[in-house]
Parts: sequence; C-alpha cells; structure tokens
Amino acid sequence: MLPLRDMNPTRRFPILTYLLILLNVLVFLWELSLSPAALDAALTDLSVVPANVSRNLLSLETILDVIRSMFFHAGWGHLLSNMLYLYLFGDNVEDRLGRILYLVLYLASGFAAAFAQVVIDPTSPIVLVGASGAISGVLGSYLVLFPGVRVRGIVPLFYIGMWSEWPAWLVIGLWFVVQLFNGVASLGAASAGGVAFFAHIGGFVLGMILTWILMLFVPQPPRDYRQQMLYERARRYPY
Repeated sequence: MLPLRDMNPTRRFPILTYLLILLNVLVFLWELSLSPAALDAALTDLSVVPANVSRNLLSLETILDVIRSMFFHAGWGHLLSNMLYLYLFGDNVEDRLGRILYLVLYLASGFAAAFAQVVIDPTSPIVLVGASGAISGVLGSYLVLFPGVRVRGIVPLFYIGMWSEWPAWLVIGLWFVVQLFNGVASLGAASAGGVAFFAHIGGFVLGMILTWILMLFVPQPPRDYRQQMLYERARRYPY
C-alpha cells in the first residue's frame, strides 16, 4: 500500500515535523543549484561514505557526515517519498513523545541506520544519503505507539490503484518485511548502489526499541483517555 492518510489527529501542532520537512526541501533545492560535478564532490565530502566511516568510526567528521547525510536526497522521488512518510507518521510520534524526545529519536535512528549500512558493507565507496533511516525510526515508533490506527492509501493492482484502509501494524509491518527481504537479497551486492535496505532496518529497529524505553519514563495518556481518542478518531473519520 502507498499510504496517503492516517486516521490519527494530533493534540498539538507538529512544528518540528514540519521544520524537518522544510529543511529537507531547502537542502534539496540547494543540491539542484549545483552542477553535477559540484554535487558529486559535495556529497562525497559532506555525507557518509562507508569506506571513510569504517576508518574513522567515532570521529567528529563522521558524526557531522551522518547528520548532514540525513538531509541530502538523490532525486525528487527519493525526497517526496521520504517526506510523505514523515508527514503522515511523524506528527503523531512528535505529539506523543514531545518535541525534544522526538528529535532525539529521529537523530538516533539516523545514526543507527548509517552505522547498520556501514557494518554491512564497510568498504563501499558509495555515498549514503537521505532521511530514510531516520524516518524508518519514526515508523518503528509509530508501530509501537499506534498499531491499531487506520491508514488509508492506494493498493496497486496491475495498472490501476484501489483505495483501501488497513491498520497501521499491517501497513508498517509489510513495509518492514519488504525491507528485510530486499536487504537479505542484496547481500553480496551492496556495493552495486541503489537502496540502502539495512539502513532502513537499522533505523526501524532502533526506533522501536527507543520508543519502548521512552514509554517507561514518559507519562503516557491514561487508558480511558486513549480509548476516548480512538472513539474521536473513528467519529472524525467515519469513511
């Protein structure tokens, strides 16, 4: 399914999620202003290259490379698909965790994603760019916090798409299964480029684990309140 809407209104305006989307878009517009040669040089110098990271794993330059890599994208499709998932699922995670912990989860997932891909292919000279790893952590967090929320989207069927509605656990769970399957299938061919599936896996798993930990320390809405919210969601989105 291509998710387009979740039936999960927020209590507060998701300012951080929107700022992250804006920053990603602005960085991509800067990328478009560069010539192909200048862009290649910039990405090589400013983003994660596994062969470089494996030689300087905990250096300041590596830390900065990982952070910068989260805001670079390889094309319009790469950017738009990432921003769609961040827009759909990030607002509710921000709403539940609060802005500071949400930012911690986002950045930590991005680091876990980058290092997971480096571990898989430590000698690769291919740059790793994109917010996918950090957003995968947001998806993992959403799965823990809101597994039963309804998600609407389009299910491709041959040359047409069918409008459908699935629970979040199924939408996100199938997404993770696809990443896992493709990641295993890509073993031995990681240096060929393409999608960094193990970055998605690493970010997703870290997002789930960190959310479970945070839920032990962050006061959660009472059970009665959560049930009332589910009722309000169902009433607000009856179709």
